[in-house]
Amino acid sequence: MKHLLKTFTAGTMALTLVLSGISATAQEKAKFRLVINEKAKKVDVLVDGQPFTSYIYPDILKKPVLYPVRTAKGTLVTGGWPLEPRAGERVDHPHHVGVWFNFGDVNGHDFWNNSNNIGGHKGPFGTIRHRKVNKAVSGDDKAELDVTMDWHNKDSVAIIQEDTKYIFSGEGNTRIIDRITTLTALKEDVVFKDNKEGMFAMRISREMEQPYDKAEKLTDKNGNVTNVAVMDNSVVTGKYLSDQGKEGDDVWGTRAKWVVL
Repeated sequence: MKHLLKTFTAGTMALTLVLSGISATAQEKAKFRLVINEKAKKVDVLVDGQPFTSYIYPDILKKPVLYPVRTAKGTLVTGGWPLEPRAGERVDHPHHVGVWFNFGDVNGHDFWNNSNNIGGHKGPFGTIRHRKVNKAVSGDDKAELDVTMDWHNKDSVAIIQEDTKYIFSGEGNTRIIDRITTLTALKEDVVFKDNKEGMFAMRISREMEQPYDKAEKLTDKNGNVTNVAVMDNSVVTGKYLSDQGKEGDDVWGTRAKWVVL
């Protein structure tokens, strides 16, 4: 199956992760607050003054991501490695960072596996670069962040313009991130060829993983990498469930309207 974006036409995708202009003074006091830091290349999202997540686009990453993501109580639900290694984390898939959106085969370019440590992946690789913040509005019921990014091919030529709206909301112990993304083909037709790697994903914390019994390389409390023959699953409680009634590893590679972890 192929997905085609004709030149100068757009495809829109709306995705939800469940976890009106006002004055500057009101925005500073708003329940859901956005803080732009261009020097640090990020936009922080605060709820009642406490960190929820950040939209970050440092040069070391090959796409902008939301990182880290916290619950209402402040518990980290995204993994820290490779940006901020935490004890007991696996040190695989360096391209898995926070919450992101890309694809494994776009006009023959691999946007998914691109990182500063590509391992055995062959490429050619694509890179997504943040271009600008179009709107950042804080509020008492939600905050809205509109951004534009460019999908570059191996020659650093933009082939797709991405316009994404993030809506941050929630009540009580609920935190919600809505993402509405429009992709517009630029200089040529763009084909998303059928590929297992795409397109909305999240690197979860160790505690949310499914039990894993194979030998692995993990980080210790100092961030050093050690070989572990048997994984400690005592704090691991993750389990996948889809609307099709599939559970655990059986969810992998199947179609579903929704998946719960």
